[in-house]
Amino acid sequence: MQEAVMQTKAPTRSARLVVLLGLSLGYFMVLLDMTVVSVALPAIHADLGGGISGLQWAVNAYTIVFAGLLLSMGALTDKLGAKKMFIGGLVLILAASGVSAAVASIGALITMRAVLGIGGAALLPASLTLIAHAYPDPGERARSLGIWAAVTGIALAAGPVVGGLLVDSLGWRSIFLLNLPLALISLVVAWTSIRETARNPRRSLDIPGQLLAIVSIAALSYALMEGESYGWRSTVILGAFGLALAGMAALIIVETRSKLPLIPFQLFRSAALSAGMAAGMLVNIGLSGILFVIPMFFQQERGLSAHTAGLALLPMMIPMAVNPIVTGRIVGRHGPRMPMTFGFASAAAGAALLVGVTVTTSYGLTLAGLLLLGYGLSLTIPSLMAAVISSSPKEQVGTASGMINSSRQLGATLGVAMTGALVNARESFLSGMHASLFVTAILLAGGSLLSYLAMRRAKKS
Repeated sequence: MQEAVMQTKAPTRSARLVVLLGLSLGYFMVLLDMTVVSVALPAIHADLGGGISGLQWAVNAYTIVFAGLLLSMGALTDKLGAKKMFIGGLVLILAASGVSAAVASIGALITMRAVLGIGGAALLPASLTLIAHAYPDPGERARSLGIWAAVTGIALAAGPVVGGLLVDSLGWRSIFLLNLPLALISLVVAWTSIRETARNPRRSLDIPGQLLAIVSIAALSYALMEGESYGWRSTVILGAFGLALAGMAALIIVETRSKLPLIPFQLFRSAALSAGMAAGMLVNIGLSGILFVIPMFFQQERGLSAHTAGLALLPMMIPMAVNPIVTGRIVGRHGPRMPMTFGFASAAAGAALLVGVTVTTSYGLTLAGLLLLGYGLSLTIPSLMAAVISSSPKEQVGTASGMINSSRQLGATLGVAMTGALVNARESFLSGMHASLFVTAILLAGGSLLSYLAMRRAKKS
């Protein structure tokens, strides 16, 4: 018998706002863990070593685990209840953050980043499910997702600036201690103000599918990040690519035959969800690749301090903190197609402008490129999230949110891997950066075309 633990009366608007802020604060930490590390990479390298490959793993250990587990965490959210999963994710992030600040080797840091990825994977689909249940009206839900994206967008803006300030003043270890007070506040709000969602105890975990997903993502990431070190035609790298392809093929076979699959393929009948999966991957390829290479350019090539490099990134980050509220209103009235199409186009133009940046170029060109990127991403991300959630059956919102965010985090992993591979393959950092930005611009332009063609029939959310 299905257990339902639902509120007997609708919560007040102020109560829902408290819930929304608590949920947003939780995901704030997830994004902070991604962006705050970007300006700390040179300091981490100086202290722990590891080279470009080690830094890639320090970033991608988080996103690989995050992407690989999001699907199962979405299913667990449907099975156990979103509140339990949200609180569990917070506790894990709280513990892993404290340990991350005390590690003595790059290997230990990579391990702790992977543990943080587990906590983030538990927290994200739970937070989206709780928002969907707190705001059943489509228009209000779109506006609440805009607020959620804006609050979490502040993490994108604050990460490089606050992280740079902490790195310069207290050392890179202090960036992980940021999570401790934030996690405690979000934990109190969740424990006292959030009510549990309906549970589906019959929802089981697809262990073979989960293992195949992680193996495929990890093998592909390994091949891309280590290809330059071993040689792209080496047995190790060709074997890793082969393992990734075999894992993906096996995953498709297993999922089509499973009675309770990790990936319910019937959800892909929705054009909005299918396009959203692809768009989510593309947008995070661009975002994560740029956040990997541009801070290093500012510090290694331009000679800026970590804090100044964080400030130089603000033109990209501020629109992502402010504009999503407006985007949520646009999506609520007109649907996701228009903001997604224009958002991708703006981000592509910004990446294309950055291809022309050199050590001697004035900051004006960099400023224009970063502004276009930030504005474009602030239109795109809330729109695709609202489109996917509103196109999913209510009882499978957790699973669908896990799917879209898994796609996004896979994109983040590929973005860092692609950028690092191109930088390593070129004779200089600058030429590698230009090559990665050129590829990023093409991919983002493809996202604009995809949004225009595939979102015609998407709901207004």
